[in-house]
Amino acid sequence: MSLPPGTAPVKAEYILTNVGRTVPDDDAAEGSTSHLNSRTDNQEPTEDGQNGSRGARKKWSKEERKNKRGANKGRRFQKVRDELELCWRVAVGKTCEFGAECRNTHSVEEYLAAKPKDLRFPPVSALGNEPPYVALSANEDEAMAAASYPSIDWSANCPVFEKTGECKHGMRCRFLGGHVRKTDEGNLELVVNEDKKAQMIVAETELNFVSGETLKQIRSKKFPHPIADTYLKHLQETKDDDNKKAEDRAPAKDLTSAASAPSTDEPEPSVISGSPAEQGEPKIQDNLSQVDTPDAPLRPAEKKRLHWNGKTYLAPLTTAGNLPFRRICVDYGADITCGEMGLANSFLQGSKEEYSLIRRHPSEKTFGVQIAGSKPQLLVPAAEILGKVCEGNLDFVDINCGCPIDLVYKTGSGSALLDAAGKLGKIIVGMNKALGDVPVTVKLRTGVKDGKNNAHKLMPRVNSEWGAAAMTLHGRTRQQRYTKLADWDYIKLCVDAVRAREAEEDLSPVPIFGGGDCYSSQDYWEKVEHSGVDGVMIGRGALIKPWIFTEIKERREWDISSRERLEEIRKFAEYGLNHFGSDTAGVNTTRRYLCEALSFQYRYVPIGLLEVLPGRLNDRPPVFRGRDELETLLASGDSRDWVKISEMFLGPTPEAWSFTPKHKSNAYDTESQG
Repeated sequence: MSLPPGTAPVKAEYILTNVGRTVPDDDAAEGSTSHLNSRTDNQEPTEDGQNGSRGARKKWSKEERKNKRGANKGRRFQKVRDELELCWRVAVGKTCEFGAECRNTHSVEEYLAAKPKDLRFPPVSALGNEPPYVALSANEDEAMAAASYPSIDWSANCPVFEKTGECKHGMRCRFLGGHVRKTDEGNLELVVNEDKKAQMIVAETELNFVSGETLKQIRSKKFPHPIADTYLKHLQETKDDDNKKAEDRAPAKDLTSAASAPSTDEPEPSVISGSPAEQGEPKIQDNLSQVDTPDAPLRPAEKKRLHWNGKTYLAPLTTAGNLPFRRICVDYGADITCGEMGLANSFLQGSKEEYSLIRRHPSEKTFGVQIAGSKPQLLVPAAEILGKVCEGNLDFVDINCGCPIDLVYKTGSGSALLDAAGKLGKIIVGMNKALGDVPVTVKLRTGVKDGKNNAHKLMPRVNSEWGAAAMTLHGRTRQQRYTKLADWDYIKLCVDAVRAREAEEDLSPVPIFGGGDCYSSQDYWEKVEHSGVDGVMIGRGALIKPWIFTEIKERREWDISSRERLEEIRKFAEYGLNHFGSDTAGVNTTRRYLCEALSFQYRYVPIGLLEVLPGRLNDRPPVFRGRDELETLLASGDSRDWVKISEMFLGPTPEAWSFTPKHKSNAYDTESQG
């Protein structure tokens, strides 16, 4: 069968039609800044060229292709809660201090009478590659359950309880039958496995939890950040001095206009060289050992060195890079993980949602937080706060200088910093001081506009002048987004420029990672050898096939089976319940993020179906069938199928729940999704 250029080389016996599947527009999906005018139409053609009612195949018209391209801009996700909510204090056996004024019920009996029936989480042994894919054994205690507590399934098993020995949601858990028993008096009593709880508390307790009281302090501007305050004060004094000297040098006739004109260029940081005495700087009176003066030269011994050579690095990924997904990647061999990008301004405002992005699981051996902002006044104090609230549980803080989306770029953040070297220098130096011995790393793109790459000029300064401990370079400009292949020749040029500067100034080499289009073990090691990077940061490749880290570690291409992929999905659901919760809200939040993960994983073309290896990230697959029914189902681009897969592990979707995929090409009428 003749296939168009750029089509994945699927073996002929698996091809259903040589019409290529719709290629999701990652640029438009990531670039969405509006939440208006959302509309999906189940009469649009599906991935296999059919219409939404699964009628006869037809070719895509130009207008239809245009309609399917881009993002669903009106995505809204609300929490689905129980119709009658039980007070969480009562749910775990405590006394509610609000008493009758509490907005939730205190009657366990009333709550259980209205609560949906327990869910059953399937063991690995229940999984298969033929329908029904998940086969649960019959419930022998059904009659007994119905007689006393209809909502409780006494044969249910709670994945949170099984992992930690205790379920923090108590009576509100949707798997309640797994950790409750009836007393001799006929009452219900929560079960706690003290031995397992003591054994697993270190291995399963998430780190970097920020209390409500701390968030309140941050919101009210009462959380101290003295190092940042002193540093920013000195920057202002330096700027005032520079302005005064400029005025003194200006001719008398120009003084008025010079004073009234806005400053367009920020001075290069004077914080890089010179002793404190030479600069006339006040000494910071603080008990933190990392700083003597706000602008003292960095002492190498004060910073932890990052030894990342040979390690695998999962990129910080917005929305999809949540903690359960990172745990999956760690299981497959990811050595370095980074939380989703957080906004400095939101950290300074004490946003609960923003601080949830810094949560870390103990299995993440090397963990960092990525932060975006437009100026030192935001980034430096935010960094100092992060360093304090994550004390001992933060291995690095990454500055985002690569985010291309308008929402970030137009504020002067993300890739806009590539054209503001002076500002970037102040940010890196200030954050280095504010974070103590926690290293600062920088993620960049090659430049802002096509044909105007400037990373080769910027990166040597990032290390030698401003003291960044590591750098990552994505091989595209902001303007290119994902529309062209990453330029690994230019990445090599940048690596050579940094290494030459390090050799010239006798500096210790810092880790440099590249990024862009890495999708296989062969890809990875060829790019490392060609460009001289210490490793490749994996982004979309990990979203589509999280097992890429195993491939890299073992230097092989893994023809993973459909059942092994289903085990990974089950594990994601388990990790999601542990992180988001096993109550009604947690179950459906887990369901949402599981569907987000499947919205990328369906794009994987099993390598056992390919004529030529390895598979390539940007190849457009034809419509194909898998080697078994499960493999075919996992390749479905229909978001309704992702919801059905989630139901195998999380039970039926409630009426109030719906899922709108990020990519328009996967969107269908939400009423059909359950």
